[in-house]
Amino acid sequence: MANHKSSIKRIRSNDAKRLRNRYQAKTMRNAMKDLRNDDVKSSASVKLPKVIAMVDKLAKKSVIHKNKASNLKSKLTKKVNALTK
Repeated sequence: MANHKSSIKRIRSNDAKRLRNRYQAKTMRNAMKDLRNDDVKSSASVKLPKVIAMVDKLAKKSVIHKNKASNLKSKLTKKVNALTK
């Protein structure tokens, strides 16, 4: 167990940040899954900017790596552009 007040506070704040990061990452994954399962181009193209914004925010906060974010955005954009309806 930590002996200093600052380390005790750091443990508390790290736990809070970890939970927040996990929540936001899971929310992003669910949004991506919803976008991938969408078959209608009009609704998918409306969802795409929102999902890209989520990915960018997580990359900015270093929850996911910036290259992973770039790969995800590229794949999602290709998927939406390939839809025909």
